[in-house]
Amino acid sequence: MKSRTFEMDELVRYCNQYGFIFQGSEIYGGLANTWDYGPLGSRLKNQIKDAWRYFFIQIRDNSYEVDSDILMNPTVWEASGHLEGFSDPLLDCKSCKTRHRADNLINDFDSSANADGMTQQEMMDYIRNHQVPCPKCGKSDFTDIRQFNLMFATQRGVTKDTANTIYLRPENAQGEYVNYLNVARTMRAKLPFSIGQIGKAFRNEITPGNFTFRTIEFEQMEFQTFCKEGTDAELYDYYKGYGIRFFESLGLPKEKLRFHDHEKLAHYAKAACDIEYLFPFGWGEINGTHNRTNFDLTRHQQYSGTSMENLDEETKERKVPYIIESTYGLDRIFLALLFECLREEELEGEDTRTVLQLPASLAPIKVNVLPLIKKRHAEKAKDIYKKLSRQMMVQYDESGSIGKRYRRGDAIGIPYAVTIDDNTIENGMVTVRERDSMTQETIRLGDLAHFLAERITPLSFQ
Repeated sequence: MKSRTFEMDELVRYCNQYGFIFQGSEIYGGLANTWDYGPLGSRLKNQIKDAWRYFFIQIRDNSYEVDSDILMNPTVWEASGHLEGFSDPLLDCKSCKTRHRADNLINDFDSSANADGMTQQEMMDYIRNHQVPCPKCGKSDFTDIRQFNLMFATQRGVTKDTANTIYLRPENAQGEYVNYLNVARTMRAKLPFSIGQIGKAFRNEITPGNFTFRTIEFEQMEFQTFCKEGTDAELYDYYKGYGIRFFESLGLPKEKLRFHDHEKLAHYAKAACDIEYLFPFGWGEINGTHNRTNFDLTRHQQYSGTSMENLDEETKERKVPYIIESTYGLDRIFLALLFECLREEELEGEDTRTVLQLPASLAPIKVNVLPLIKKRHAEKAKDIYKKLSRQMMVQYDESGSIGKRYRRGDAIGIPYAVTIDDNTIENGMVTVRERDSMTQETIRLGDLAHFLAERITPLSFQ
């Protein structure tokens, strides 16, 4: 059976058609690089979150989840360094007035150039010496590079005063760092222990337009492990490998995943590595793992006046813990799964079908309940639908031919379809169709819930 994957423009149309992702504020013409997740998109996001919670909180020892506020005391961002150094190197095209990131211009022009390791002046010299073109108009006539802070500022209170300026968080991690002592105290946690968090972050940055890959509002699944100095290198390597195993368990193949070690490290980092997935537009980061040393807690100790030191019960020394961070981009993982699992298949008789081959555990809807003939089988089908819906997400569909209903279910990734017919009414038997193979099996209605539960199981490590 031949099949093909979807290109970006096809995927955007698919998401809008089937209720996965809509343009943000669409009835007002939208807002650039904002997206709303529809009924099926919301379900898939929640399934990914549940999978992350299982792998990073539930089955791990000494791992705890928090939910910190988006708005924090502005001194947090002074201590973290974001107020001073969280900026992008931007420049404007003088011809068409569009704004671009200098490093993206260079990397898109020549992927071997590695703009990440260049200074601002080196980037500007490269763009001019190589006549790097504007992606919109094709000309190479840019302003000098300027640094733009990426944080969204807002005002607290009724008067506009710099003293009342607060910020939407550009990352979740600081909420875990400022709660490090609270978690250690209330959970009686000993090193090493981890704090995880799922939440929104905001960055006022220029986006390249790859759908939900880079947006101004996005969701992160953060995981911070606090440990003793000297154990950090081993934990860093461990969480790099753990990330690959997590992605494989979600259904992303190993041959489309790779490590990308950072050549130029942030001032606080001892080591840094991304896990990248091969999107249709190229390799893109879906995870970042960093050895942040003791920088963050030391800065918060300095700015807050609160000790962040941990007592080593063996040596009786007090030291600020090191942090191994492993961050997962929820929106990017969502996008990678769609690209990986969405297919158009050629069937016999020159027919085709669209099928979303998500693992059953991630499918937004698990079962499609279908009365063969509405007038004769709807009542029994609705009764089965109501009973199954107490155990899992179920859809009821009575509109159109049974073949069209199968196709609609395949297109949104429903792994199993249950058809109710005369055999159900007379003998208590139902027909169960499996999405990927399209094979059918007749089973007793009394065995249906157990049959489905055996096949729609939680994710596990590969």
